[in-house]
Amino acid sequence: MPTLGRALIDALKAHGAREIFGIPGDFVLPFFKVIEESGTLPFYTLSHEPAVGFAADAAARFHGTISVAVATWGAGAFNLVNPVAGAYAERSPVVVVSGAPGVAERAAGWQLHHMSRAVDTQSRIFREITCDQAILDDPARAPADIARVLRSAREYSLPVYIELPRDMVGVPVADVKLLPPSPVDPAGLAECAGEILGRLAAAERPVLMVDIETRRYGVEDKVAALARALGLPVVTTFMGRGLLSAHPDVVRGTYLGAAGEAGITELVENSDGLLLLGVILSDTNFAVSRRKIDMRRAMLAINREVRIGHHAYAHIPLDGLVDALLARIADRPAPAGAARAPRPASTLTVDDAAIGPSDIAAAINDLFARHGPMPIAADMGDCLFTAMEIANTDLVAPGYYAGMGYGVPAGLGACVAAGGRPLILVGDGAFQMTGFELGNCRRYGWDPIVVVFNNASWEMLRVFQPESGFNDLDDWRFSELAGPLGGEGHRVRSRRELAAALERAHATRGKFQLVEVMLRRGETSDTLARFVAGFKAARDR
Repeated sequence: MPTLGRALIDALKAHGAREIFGIPGDFVLPFFKVIEESGTLPFYTLSHEPAVGFAADAAARFHGTISVAVATWGAGAFNLVNPVAGAYAERSPVVVVSGAPGVAERAAGWQLHHMSRAVDTQSRIFREITCDQAILDDPARAPADIARVLRSAREYSLPVYIELPRDMVGVPVADVKLLPPSPVDPAGLAECAGEILGRLAAAERPVLMVDIETRRYGVEDKVAALARALGLPVVTTFMGRGLLSAHPDVVRGTYLGAAGEAGITELVENSDGLLLLGVILSDTNFAVSRRKIDMRRAMLAINREVRIGHHAYAHIPLDGLVDALLARIADRPAPAGAARAPRPASTLTVDDAAIGPSDIAAAINDLFARHGPMPIAADMGDCLFTAMEIANTDLVAPGYYAGMGYGVPAGLGACVAAGGRPLILVGDGAFQMTGFELGNCRRYGWDPIVVVFNNASWEMLRVFQPESGFNDLDDWRFSELAGPLGGEGHRVRSRRELAAALERAHATRGKFQLVEVMLRRGETSDTLARFVAGFKAARDR
């Protein structure tokens, strides 16, 4: 019989976890010992719990499966609330494991250190930002609880919460058995697929839009095959930028409404048969629409439900729906001319002029053209809008939740999970929050390339309220911090220096490379400028 700690680790691996991120603390030390001694999953400790959560979130996004964030009770786990809230908002299956006071300690009558209000305060808070929870205080019930919670994480692609009392870690329990998938009504699935195909066939201007669930459920290749078979033009949402990057012939571009290409905007907003796969109906995806999309003509598959006009089909998983659609068109030849070459990416004018944010995108496009694409982790702010101008490649970012501080730790998660050396895009404000996590690269041999957009400002906020002076920041000279943290720093002011620094960074392996790009206050990327103008116009309407 395994111990509860070992059974939990084995179950995490069996359900798809490939790594664990964590920070030790007294209530979780017994479980950390089991993690380390078992060697079942690679284990990475970072410097602050928010980074643990962001790294696990990014790893889950790149893998398309669960990733694990482990912390101690109270003082540790409460620091995970913001990253887990972001993971919930953006449908990333992070498994939170919190060490906790032992069952015997809870009954002793003392107020326990790290406790805020009551022993169950933490679990009640996490109930709001996870789709399933379990407190493993009963050895007989624990294996079934673990199996249920981990199935929920995979099926709903949402965070879950497991609380492990420290005196339960070594208690013998039965093995955790994988539960079968939740049942799907075959008749309902068939009817749903038939109605979607019927509407697409009747539409004069059908369009397929993809968003994050397409990656979460691992159906990108199948969605590309579906688009080719039906001859559908495909666009991504703002949040879904980077999807189908392995299929450049399929994706026309990213829908950004008034902030994007006019042709893409017209394609989406004039469609009479818009199929939205895994699309979150958020303001960042649609607030800059030139005109509101008519959902009565749209077909939306999200959160295991499909809505077609006034019809709703419950308990329809996205992967099952895509399989059902493909099965119905298996013998249909692809229409001629369905594929389209991607639009050429912007390139940099290499001279001694000052750098603008869009120049960064152009310089990265040139780097990718020479050496091949890199996976990208972007923080919130103009760095993310600049990423919209970079050639389509795997990208993780908090596009909807829009929390700052994500980029650097997400890039560390990408070092583990992305399958290639990542590029991190981060503003100076967000770098102040989590940039020191780069000091962990040396221990694990990670060598990301980090591009810091330094305009000594919270520029994303300034564009909405330019008259306020509190958006001004100081110049922290980040490139000079890189050496003591185990990397190399390069500070650049001209487009020529930027191109050279990126090339040098790409050629240098074994330590992280930080390219600090000095930008003028008040200057933004072309995409952000259009987004803000469109957002304000939509708000005024």
